[in-house]
Amino acid sequence: MDLKRVFAAAALAVLLVLGIGVEGNLVFRVRHKFGGRDGALAALRAHDARRHRRFLTAVDLPLGGNGHPSGTGLYFTKIGIGTPVKYYYVQVDTGSDLLWVNCIDCSKCPAKSDIGIKLSLYDPKSSSTANLVTCDEGFCTDTYNGPLPGCRPELLCQYNVVYGDGSSTAGYFVEDILQYVAATGDLQTSSANGTVVFGCGSKQTGDLGSSSEAVDGILGFGQANSSLLSQLASSGKVKRIFSHCLDGDNGGGIFAIGEVIEPKVNTTPLVPNQLHYNVKLKYVAVDGNVLQLPSGTFDTGSGQGTIIDSGTTLAYLPEVVYKELMSEIMAYQAQLKLYSVEEQYTCFHFVGSVDDGFPVVDLHFDGTLKLTVHPHEYLFQISDDEWCIGWQNSGVQSKDGKDMTLLGDLVLLNKLVVYDLENRTIGWTEYNCSSSVKVKDEKTGAVYSIGAPDLGSTAALDPGRIPQLVLLIMLFCTLL
Repeated sequence: MDLKRVFAAAALAVLLVLGIGVEGNLVFRVRHKFGGRDGALAALRAHDARRHRRFLTAVDLPLGGNGHPSGTGLYFTKIGIGTPVKYYYVQVDTGSDLLWVNCIDCSKCPAKSDIGIKLSLYDPKSSSTANLVTCDEGFCTDTYNGPLPGCRPELLCQYNVVYGDGSSTAGYFVEDILQYVAATGDLQTSSANGTVVFGCGSKQTGDLGSSSEAVDGILGFGQANSSLLSQLASSGKVKRIFSHCLDGDNGGGIFAIGEVIEPKVNTTPLVPNQLHYNVKLKYVAVDGNVLQLPSGTFDTGSGQGTIIDSGTTLAYLPEVVYKELMSEIMAYQAQLKLYSVEEQYTCFHFVGSVDDGFPVVDLHFDGTLKLTVHPHEYLFQISDDEWCIGWQNSGVQSKDGKDMTLLGDLVLLNKLVVYDLENRTIGWTEYNCSSSVKVKDEKTGAVYSIGAPDLGSTAALDPGRIPQLVLLIMLFCTLL
């Protein structure tokens, strides 16, 4: 998805409250934004560029929220809200901390989308189960740490979130029924619903009001207290652990809240007091040979560090690292003629297996965690025998002179990535993401398997489509 959006200025805190009347696991089917689109190559880079601008403006802000794509994410899911139910496409964003959808009284919301979906506006009056949240209710006073000045019982509880790129969403809170698919046991799922308090967006600005990549709203998965993950954890319903496994071969995958028992992953500590999922990269090796880089290249100070971001498409490196890495990689095929595609990508013609012709790149992190990136992962094919390089120079996009390392889907595919906020670590292991993983039921202690193929065969919100990713929210206890 897009670069992680974070609260800039004194954005009003947001709170997401779920009350589920079933025992099991929420399941959302998630698709990739650019799948099958003409001009997707240019769209991917443009998407990342916007995400980087948001990152760079937000890095110096105090810890507040953000995560997968920021604001607009690469992956989006279809959720059902209200009675009778209506469906909405929301971006899955590990870089922000609010669930909101565009509402019927929106003064500036996109009317159409260029990514092949039909947009909808939520209307509280058309749902028999909708309740407006007023400023004197416990939800609102808890959100703002006490009574709001000038509050009267008839006034709505409002929110206003400004993201790092200048775009914003404003509106009021509504409580209504959320429809989803629940994973209820070993390779089993069923339909379920629950009550949710979410933002009803009445005004969007910036990219949120445009139509190029528009969806109906955002489902935030950041690490701030207002995120879905944090709110469920504070209620004692889940642990603050989530994971994703993106299938780069078959287009499937899993995105889950909860503890994955198998496969096991090696981990590295998260850098404390950071907005994003930031870790310490120690060195880079090409075919076992360590790159000779200046000291301090991978420092984790302000505007620096190595960010793990499944919302970014490619992988971005500081200029000094990028140049040295490219020199080492291309030395294996010195006879190739490099050229530019769309003035953005370095490409070449190559016949044969890229895994046989190019070196493996290893990124070594604090502790013993290593990220191995194979040639077929950092190179992508755009036509017969035509390949482009996924490594990008982050210095080109930085406007404040700060180079960062940002590792996106390019290097995260075919790996189970676990974000453990309980222990403040992140880790991964290479894995077949079209297969199942084993998860733990926190209530019973039982361990069972769940995977994208199993979920893809169930009766879901959108049975006519094959999902490219499955978002699985593991609620391993009864939610009251």
